[in-house]
Amino acid sequence: MPIEFASSRRSTVGLEWELMLADPASGDLVGRAPELLRDLEHASADERHTVTGELLTNTIEVTSGVGATVADAVGDIAAAIAAVRAATDPAGIELLSAGSHPFAQWYDQQVTDKTRYHSLIEKTQWWGRNMMIWGIHVHVGVEDRDKVLPIVGALTAYLPHLQALAASSPFWAGERTGYASNRALVFQQLPTAGLPWPLADWAAYESYLDDMVRTGVMTDATEVRWDIRPAPRWGTIEVRACDGMSTLRELAAVAALTQVLVESFSRDLDEGRALPTLSPWFHRENKWRAARYGLDAEVIVAPDGTQRSVRAHLAEELERLAPVAADLQCSPQFRGVADILDGGASYERQVSVADATGGDLHEVVGHLIREFRSGPETL
Repeated sequence: MPIEFASSRRSTVGLEWELMLADPASGDLVGRAPELLRDLEHASADERHTVTGELLTNTIEVTSGVGATVADAVGDIAAAIAAVRAATDPAGIELLSAGSHPFAQWYDQQVTDKTRYHSLIEKTQWWGRNMMIWGIHVHVGVEDRDKVLPIVGALTAYLPHLQALAASSPFWAGERTGYASNRALVFQQLPTAGLPWPLADWAAYESYLDDMVRTGVMTDATEVRWDIRPAPRWGTIEVRACDGMSTLRELAAVAALTQVLVESFSRDLDEGRALPTLSPWFHRENKWRAARYGLDAEVIVAPDGTQRSVRAHLAEELERLAPVAADLQCSPQFRGVADILDGGASYERQVSVADATGGDLHEVVGHLIREFRSGPETL
């Protein structure tokens, strides 16, 4: 099955951010996206950003245009959020973002009335109906199709770092899960989701898709829901592993780290250097550890089994990669990663609020709403 990979400028950036709609008084989710989206989609038709619906009617997704820099893409997202606020504030709807809502129940939510969503629920049943999850997607342009699968393989070793930085789903349906990112383990229950298969080159990817389509597992490449996947339509590598970021500044930091890593691997390939790889069983263990322990996870960072804490390893990598960030003009956003390491990720802040209020998850939702408006005080 030949799969065309669109032409894309190297290391350009695109962002997608899923936002929850909530009642300001109760903090619970409200399925009011359909009443907002007609005007919002029309208003964004001539803009760089877009505003669209998602699987559940309690969600609106904002996306950027193609940014030459992270700042360009983040600017688009900021404009999209301003447009959404212009509709939600008069309607008495609050916005927040995290990998999960602290106390909402799946059986209270409505599926958006589109054939593809109904088909997904029909196929996946209970797991599909439980997909009360919100995330971000970061696209980075790759100019040469032959680089895509090697970079995906190398970038997989950094999935636990990205996952830990973004972890924001410590609560699920009113319970403390004990995980920094419960979303990471819920999402991988969907067919074709989870860690990417270790494919050597584009021909192997085409062969994989051929097998999947021929056997009825999927209909096309858009149904590949890996944590990192090629996005042939856009000519990008797409990172999908991250929980919904609670603030725009943190979204910018994770986007910058992703862009810098992809560019760094691309330079290695240009210089003829082999990209680092880990065994699939190490990747699987690292994903679980990052989901469970977040930034405190000890992850496997080398083929010989060497282990480092996410915090320590990221601090070293930030120093090594800083010149690449400067070249890409994303140093201010890139430094935001260090701010997360110093000030804590969203899951840590949510747990702190719960601890300080006797486990009141309504207070946690109020905290997320305030953070989304203003950003965390620690950043």
